[in-house]
Amino acid sequence: MHLIVHHWDTDGVTSSALLVRGLSLEEFTNITAPIGEFRFDERIWEAIGKAERLYVLDFNAPDEVERVRIPTLFIDHHTQPRIGNPLVEQINPSLGGEYYPSCSLVVSEHFGIWNAWSALGVVGDIGEKAFGLERVRKLLDRERISREEALRLVELIDSNYIAMEREAVEEALRVLLSHEVKELLEYEPWVKKAEVIREAIEGAVSGVEERNGFAIAHFESPFNIISKVARKLVWELGYRGAVVINGNFHGKAQLYFRISGEEAERIKVTEVIERLKALGANAGGKREVLGCVCERDKIEDAVAIIEEYLR
Repeated sequence: MHLIVHHWDTDGVTSSALLVRGLSLEEFTNITAPIGEFRFDERIWEAIGKAERLYVLDFNAPDEVERVRIPTLFIDHHTQPRIGNPLVEQINPSLGGEYYPSCSLVVSEHFGIWNAWSALGVVGDIGEKAFGLERVRKLLDRERISREEALRLVELIDSNYIAMEREAVEEALRVLLSHEVKELLEYEPWVKKAEVIREAIEGAVSGVEERNGFAIAHFESPFNIISKVARKLVWELGYRGAVVINGNFHGKAQLYFRISGEEAERIKVTEVIERLKALGANAGGKREVLGCVCERDKIEDAVAIIEEYLR
């Protein structure tokens, strides 16, 4: 059995679709991790135990990948250490100091497959900035997908993980593989979810506080909207960075920290991640962003660490 473990967002889903096409896989199983947590849970380890080959895409969990005992292709773009496990082939431009805005571009480059999925992964990860990249514009133009349609497609694909529907995230790969891209704009299950989620994001943004040009947003929601709120605050509203706290997310606390490209020169996100992990939080991220899940009684300590960098 070929097993694909992927991130739950648009980049993870499109990267997986590109891999399936690149390898001409006809039979495979795909699983995403517990949404919001950078770990392999019991369900994933059980599937790995039955698999002949593993593919890990856009999922920054190098400690877990070190533990696998089957041949593994690990493709990513997040900042991470080099894997020592001899069973793992690690493809990640960041190991050589190169920045790639999405895993979909890394997968496309590796397999020589370029289509709308390649571009949507970028739009999913960096939003409006993606349209400043010539390659993204050309790929979308080739398939007659407008800027607005690309952003809407990302919103629809992401609605599955934002609604905390793990099985729907996994099913999204099959949906992507079985539909023309523009058909997905009218895919009713995603359209309905996206509308409810949009209202929740607007509510979270409306209560933001400001400190030294950084936005701080506190709210409680069953939806996994912290990354979307942060992107809106930084990319659309122009804050230097955003600290987004969901204080009661299915019994846990969520923290998301996104900074602008300029701030990334000053704030070393990898350093912040290590400090959060020292608290016992589950944390991961890349150059301009980190996500963290922790017990509710630890969220104040986690936020205090982030606040040290808001100067």
